[in-house]
Amino acid sequence: MEADALAEMGFNGVTARLKRLSDAFLYQTKEFYTGQGAGIEPNWHMIFVLLEEHDQLTVTEMAGRLGLSHPALVKLTKKMKRKGYIVSVQDREDKRQYQLRLSDKAREELPLLHEYWAASERALADLMNDSRELLRQLSVVEKNLTEKDFAARVREHLT
Repeated sequence: MEADALAEMGFNGVTARLKRLSDAFLYQTKEFYTGQGAGIEPNWHMIFVLLEEHDQLTVTEMAGRLGLSHPALVKLTKKMKRKGYIVSVQDREDKRQYQLRLSDKAREELPLLHEYWAASERALADLMNDSRELLRQLSVVEKNLTEKDFAARVREHLT
């Protein structure tokens, strides 16, 4: 077996390794959903969870809660609308605003989706040997990035 060049790079390989893991999880989860006949995509899970918890939210509210960009959320929610999983409801007070909510189709499929998500959570815990250390480290990195972004840190280390 060949050595993993990214692992050998230490800290310099971290972003590429995270991307590699993310791609693998997304691809394999999509493959799982397709095999189960589910018409959803892996990155929709977070939107299902938010809308199930809050009934309806704007794209801006969802982007803020998830720490994702508005355009990224627009792209995801448009796909979900096309597939019939979410619907737009015009705000009663501000007619320019639209709230998004889960469709009847989504609500009917939620029990099965919850089974998939629970199994996914157990599989991730298994992959991580039931350790929460990676979750703690991710929180540390995210917190540190909010205090000072990566580019600023790189510039600091150049001087």
